[in-house]
Amino acid sequence: MTLPTATIEPRYFRDVIGHLPTGVTVVAGRDPGTGAPAGLVVGTFQSLSLDPPLVTFSVAATSSSWPKLRAARHFSASVLSDGQHDVCHAMSSRRGDKFAALNWHDSTEGSPQIAGAHAWIDCTIRQELEGGDHVIVIAEVLRLQAGDGRPLIFHRGALGGYREPTP
Repeated sequence: MTLPTATIEPRYFRDVIGHLPTGVTVVAGRDPGTGAPAGLVVGTFQSLSLDPPLVTFSVAATSSSWPKLRAARHFSASVLSDGQHDVCHAMSSRRGDKFAALNWHDSTEGSPQIAGAHAWIDCTIRQELEGGDHVIVIAEVLRLQAGDGRPLIFHRGALGGYREPTP
């Protein structure tokens, strides 16, 4: 039995949707006002189109980091590797300099990339759409590179690693 959307409790919705494992991605750029790195964690990063190469993700409309990234127009997405829990926690915090204790470098486009990430994707923002209490971002891929290892996964409220199925 399905219920009308208006009767679904937000916490229950989050609990059920949490059964879908997602990757953990840091989206980072440079605040054009200060030149300082700015970033946030998203669990909604995905490919959208092959031609042209587009990706999409969503971010809370209340995010204090997103306006800085929006103004930058360019960002680098670092797909975190299994074991980068500390990076996820640092980038999810509300503290001033999220990058202070992290190992990172600038991409070719000048956006912060997390060292040791599973993959890096440099992008430029093409479009934003309203999506309830989130903003849906569509971005064009400029450059991308794969790293080694396995991705960090978020599932049912916890961080973990990907495990290959055994035959």
